[in-house]
Amino acid sequence: AKSVSAVSRDFIEKQVPGADPMQLISLLPGANVSSTDPAGLSGSSMSMRGLDSSQIGFTLEGFPINDIGNFAVYSQEIVDSENLRTVRVAQGSADLDSPHISATGGVVDMYMIDPKMKAGGAFDVSYGSYDYTRGFLRLDTGKIGHTNLRAYFSGSYATEGVNNSDATQRKLHAETKIVNDWGDGNRVSLAIVGNRLYNYLTPSVNKASWNAYGRGVGNRYVAPCSNNATCTRADGTTYKNTTGATISNTVWNSSYNTSASDKGVSYYQLHQNPFTNIYVSGPSTFKLADHLVLTETPYFWYGEGSGGSAYSTNLNSLSYGTTKVTGSINGQSGTRTLYNPSITKTYRPGATTKLTLTTGANRLMVGYWFEYSKQSQQGPYTGVGEDGNPWDIWGSAENVVLSNGQTYQYRNTLTQTRVHTMFIGDTLSLLNNKLTIDAGFKYAIVLRTGTNMLPNTSTGRNISQTYKEPLPTFAARYQINPENQIFVSAATNFRMPTNYALYDSGAYYAGSGYSTHANTNQKPEISISEEVGYRYTGPTIMGSLTYFHYDFTNRLMSTSQCMDSACTNYYSTNINAGGQTTNGVDAEIGTRPIFYHLRPYVSFEYVDARLGSNLQAGSGTGIDYLRTKGKFAPETPKFQAAFNLDYDDGHLFGAYNLKYVAKQYSTFMNDQSIPGYVVMNVNVGYRFKTIGFLQSPNIKLNFSNITDKAYLGFVKGLQTNAKPTVGIFGKTVSASVPTYAIAAPFSAIASVSAGF
Repeated sequence: AKSVSAVSRDFIEKQVPGADPMQLISLLPGANVSSTDPAGLSGSSMSMRGLDSSQIGFTLEGFPINDIGNFAVYSQEIVDSENLRTVRVAQGSADLDSPHISATGGVVDMYMIDPKMKAGGAFDVSYGSYDYTRGFLRLDTGKIGHTNLRAYFSGSYATEGVNNSDATQRKLHAETKIVNDWGDGNRVSLAIVGNRLYNYLTPSVNKASWNAYGRGVGNRYVAPCSNNATCTRADGTTYKNTTGATISNTVWNSSYNTSASDKGVSYYQLHQNPFTNIYVSGPSTFKLADHLVLTETPYFWYGEGSGGSAYSTNLNSLSYGTTKVTGSINGQSGTRTLYNPSITKTYRPGATTKLTLTTGANRLMVGYWFEYSKQSQQGPYTGVGEDGNPWDIWGSAENVVLSNGQTYQYRNTLTQTRVHTMFIGDTLSLLNNKLTIDAGFKYAIVLRTGTNMLPNTSTGRNISQTYKEPLPTFAARYQINPENQIFVSAATNFRMPTNYALYDSGAYYAGSGYSTHANTNQKPEISISEEVGYRYTGPTIMGSLTYFHYDFTNRLMSTSQCMDSACTNYYSTNINAGGQTTNGVDAEIGTRPIFYHLRPYVSFEYVDARLGSNLQAGSGTGIDYLRTKGKFAPETPKFQAAFNLDYDDGHLFGAYNLKYVAKQYSTFMNDQSIPGYVVMNVNVGYRFKTIGFLQSPNIKLNFSNITDKAYLGFVKGLQTNAKPTVGIFGKTVSASVPTYAIAAPFSAIASVSAGF
């Protein structure tokens, strides 16, 4: 009884092998997806109906994928596409039993294929642009003994070069699924996903640099250059190093200079992003009686990652809170280039339990979701070698030690989150099942405690917050006839403040404290969404048309706050940015094969999202408000349209698709934006008849961005205003420069696959 779209196994297996789930749903209504590399090893950015991925709940086999701290989604780590059965998108709101504390928008649910009843397997190998190389192998046990117990085990390995760089990304991935079913509706399953990836933080770019240098910004590098040596830039020109020291591997963007401060902090080896993840989920169903069913989904989520960066730091002038100290590393002091990884480690067990009682025309559901997570986050400093590479990408090598014996860190926290969510829902079928009415209520209690090991913080060492949110839902659908259906739904959802809001962090400055201030008074973001839709499911044509409306309160955002009228001192913090109202229309039409094995598909979205409040800029004596009320919401394309034409005669198959995305504002004042774009892709392949033990071997070519369109795909650094602006009280609010992600260029990837 609400808007839902999905991609099936047939569509998934025709895309680039290993494509991440966000890339797979990019043609669906409202899904605004952009990737910085064609194969998805860098991950994708996504928004839906103008809401970013931290506001959308992602689940795999029933367990939550979003980061428990900042609710981000790292799409490159989730699942191998060969093992995906379907990806289901509910654009409007989370389901009553969805295990999320951040889904003020919709949800994306992913389900893996089941093991086969017969022993066998499948494999594919791929090679393409930027030396993309990937291999995948799955082995199915078939039924074990005289039971329905069966399993598969799969693994993949992929490498890919980064455009205009010497960097190579590597991904090692493994999955298994074990299933047993018996009797009338009893089923137990266990899914395990392991992921190890070494990739690089892709550079963001501001508008001025993009207009001047295009894709070359931040991506080209020169080798180390010794003092007084004559060295070669990436464009072949030469320069003499007169800085008095060796220049480490250094970024070059047509404005490269040989000043002493240009010490290679943008070198790609100093921006590594390795991480390891293990996901375990056991969604199971037990029929306790003829009309009573128990569904149990226990899960465990482990992750450890390190996003690196580098800084030129004077170790003779540091601070430990309010105390001025000196530091040293490996017995050395002075000004040095230091590697500063942001290390996060997460342990996250949980379970969702649900009982469903069906009595005649009524179905009653009651359930409980519990989760207890621990997330530790550190930011130590370690050294950089003569070759420009960090001593250890995990920050585990020799660290900077302060004169008081403490390890120098810009953050050092432990966050514990306990989630208690009770839900109850009732479904009533009337008029011979033509009318179905759903009503539900969910009550979420979230207890978050934090420990900040940095000294002299504004909140002290220990912080505790409790959030309690009642979340009612209602929906109804009426089946006019077998082909036509109308539906209406309303839901309340919430998103907790991120764990960053609990802590002071960063460098300490006398008079203003840490560069990032905690805000323990931040309230949860609340959304109330309504939908009215029409759905047609005919023998040839299927389609839907949905009107949607959102009201947001307490929108969450991070911003810089000035401490005086001249903004000579400022800090960053998390705030509530007032309200927002969104209205829009989603539409999609698809067909079964109509003639000559062709299947066209079209989707469309129109969104009008308006800010409901004037945004605070500055604090203390410099406080003012920007005139943002009524402005169009940033990161929200007003129009999106997608088209896909699929051909498949059983042997020859192919598809052409395009996606149009309108301009997106990158500031709340609407004074800077990235232009709209059209990107086109082509897939073509051929399935052969079974050859020996090889079942349906096929070859496939995937061409992405076939016109090699150079465009900015997503806003990465959202700002309040890109130009100096006079606030409501007459104070000038200084400008902040938005940054953007550079979208993937043209690529061609060839694949060979078969079953056995």
